[in-house]
Amino acid sequence: MTRLRLGTRGSPLALVQAHMVRDALVAAHGLPADAIEIVPVRTTGDRVQDRALAEIGGKALWTKELDRALLGNEIDFAVHSMKDVETIRPDTIVIAAMLPRADVRDCLIGAASIDSLRPGAVIGTSSPRRAAQLRALRPDLRAVLFRGNVDTRLTKLAAGEADATILAAAGLDRLGRLEIGTRIPVDVMLPAPAQGAIGIEARADNEAVRTLLAAIDDAMTSRCVRHERALLAALGADCHSPVAALATISGDGLRLRAALFAIDGSAEIAAERIGAADDLTLAESLAADLLAEAPPAIRRLFTP
Repeated sequence: MTRLRLGTRGSPLALVQAHMVRDALVAAHGLPADAIEIVPVRTTGDRVQDRALAEIGGKALWTKELDRALLGNEIDFAVHSMKDVETIRPDTIVIAAMLPRADVRDCLIGAASIDSLRPGAVIGTSSPRRAAQLRALRPDLRAVLFRGNVDTRLTKLAAGEADATILAAAGLDRLGRLEIGTRIPVDVMLPAPAQGAIGIEARADNEAVRTLLAAIDDAMTSRCVRHERALLAALGADCHSPVAALATISGDGLRLRAALFAIDGSAEIAAERIGAADDLTLAESLAADLLAEAPPAIRRLFTP
């Protein structure tokens, strides 16, 4: 068969995730390892590290170069951390598969717990959600911008640029850094929508590649992440919007939890829906109720 080209960002974590996708395809289809070429693509998000994503183009900074390579037939499919993928995607590109979801929790590094942080502690993060959630729990905390890959952020922390930082547990696990930090229960800090999920995108008109990828799709992960992304779409959320969400499935039932925050954590609204796992109207209903009950400090951050 023709050698397939898998596009990915070039960070250590992105390359690990690309190899996970390649290994899954090799196992599912009995392919030789060299049947899939991993093609690193440098994104704007990787190049610009000194400003928050929301200031310089949002999540598209992680995807636009890969989209361009995909639509230009330079690669056959692309791997993404699903929490970094814009809610609205081009009609010419489809999310063809997701690998089984990893640990969805956030991980606190630099302190044993949020409560144990010193008064007025500085937290390094680039996430409006994490900053708002921390301020909601501890109004005395202060957030400073931390961007870059895992090692870059850990180096900044070791240099004393912050007292602590928060990273996704899934990324640490995939890099073999299981011993780092303290996992924060989801009842304390609800994760970002799609956190812990790896997605693979293909051209909508490439039926052969879409069929190939369908064999490695984890149905439960796909269903949960699609509910969480449907919630983002219904809220009109963007990179400025502090929103947390998590869908979980038990049998044929689905529980969708969500929370919205003011930027400074001074206000919060949370709710959940329980219903059939294939009912995407749950997200729309939950979004409508959250926005209806939210104070102005939260509602203005969303544009449904």
